[in-house]
Amino acid sequence: MLSIPQTVVSTPHRLLNQIHVPADWIGLRIVKNTTFNRRVRDGKPQENSRRMTYGAMVEVLQGGQIGYGATSSLSPDAVQAAAQSALIQARAAQAWSLSPFQATVRPRVTGEFIAPVRQALDSLSPKEVNALLVRICQKLKLSDQIVQTSATAIATERETWFVSSNGSDVYQHTTSVSTDYDATAKDGSITQKRSANGWFAKAYQGGWEMLLTDTLWAEVQQVGEEAIALLSAPDCPNETLRLVLAPDQMMLQIHESVGHPLELDRILGDERNYAGGSFVRPQDFGSLRYGSPLMNITFDPTVPGELASYGFDDTGMVAERQFLIQDGLLQRGLGGIESQTRSQLPGVACARASSWNRPPTDRMANLNLEPGDSSFAEIIRNTERGVLMRSNCSWSIDDQRYKFQFGCEYGQMIENGEITQTVKNPNYRSTTPEFWRSLSEVGDRSTWEVFGTPMCGKGEPNQIIWVGHGAPVCAFETIEVFGGGG
Repeated sequence: MLSIPQTVVSTPHRLLNQIHVPADWIGLRIVKNTTFNRRVRDGKPQENSRRMTYGAMVEVLQGGQIGYGATSSLSPDAVQAAAQSALIQARAAQAWSLSPFQATVRPRVTGEFIAPVRQALDSLSPKEVNALLVRICQKLKLSDQIVQTSATAIATERETWFVSSNGSDVYQHTTSVSTDYDATAKDGSITQKRSANGWFAKAYQGGWEMLLTDTLWAEVQQVGEEAIALLSAPDCPNETLRLVLAPDQMMLQIHESVGHPLELDRILGDERNYAGGSFVRPQDFGSLRYGSPLMNITFDPTVPGELASYGFDDTGMVAERQFLIQDGLLQRGLGGIESQTRSQLPGVACARASSWNRPPTDRMANLNLEPGDSSFAEIIRNTERGVLMRSNCSWSIDDQRYKFQFGCEYGQMIENGEITQTVKNPNYRSTTPEFWRSLSEVGDRSTWEVFGTPMCGKGEPNQIIWVGHGAPVCAFETIEVFGGGG
């Protein structure tokens, strides 16, 4: 763990008490973020960097509106100037108010959240991390058909202090490790790439134990072998059949066709300029059959090790596990307390900011598909003809999050209840409601895996944030699949 300067610990309350603006409520959020990036390609180091950001965001509520002001200096004068800027913003917003807010949108909250770490970031030196990544590249190159290898590790420590004029006092500390390694194979005009569960899908809260697992070298070997196997594999067929998705592809499916369309600010129209809206309407909550009765999606920022676990969102709202979709029916959206107040719809503690210089917006966090009762063997045995797809490599979805087309790195045919041959360039397409309503089997807890993405973008100015997804193996009926590429 990186050391915490003692002056930082005592700073939030002192700075808050020195802010003097005529506001109904004042909040101060201080964020310190330190990121290490180690990258190796073909066994040669490409990047070794350390980046630290540190600053404060001041929020004020005045006249029913919230304003924001940020500063990279924690001097009293700089924080006071940020508060005055926030006050000017709040006053200017009153003429364009969509929803006047009371002080109830910032209830008093106290507590702390410290994510567990077994192997601290300072337990490995930069030299040791680089040596490990070099070795991964060497192990990936199983033959001359492997023409490129890469391995990357991103480690981040983040601390947040949140205090307010009505007595809120929250401290949160998380450490995360995100890793990615892949092999590119080539034979003539055919090129195939295989990675470990997709681009940076191995992203978790914790320390170096999240990389140094008991299965690391077996997984590295498998990535190299599958990259080579794809070279001689036939293309995925073009037909409509049963689709079985592994958890590392379910991650992308949940993210794009459940997470983003359920964000309340999209539904309210706030995101349309940058990333589109949603096919979901406010009146759909409580009545829309989003998927089959086997579909149960939870917002759960309490899962140890999942990338977006936390105790409180960035407005201080207490994080709790909630069903968004239960037995296929849409129950609540992904919206923080402001969006809930404005829309009069149920939401969750998901107002999150990527840094000290960004205000919190509605963001998914840990979004999980709950396990069912089918084993992997049963799902395969129940498939007369289908394709098993793993690891996302491409995605395309319209600006209402309705019609989509996704591609995977690795496919396997399932015929008469058995996995037969490998196929390359597996893709599938559908619409969100049609797809989820075709969900026919959900894997049990033994098939459930957690992955994450450290680079989900949204907002203007853009915010890149961490998201986690847990899911079992799932089967979907009558889905259009197709091949292509070379």
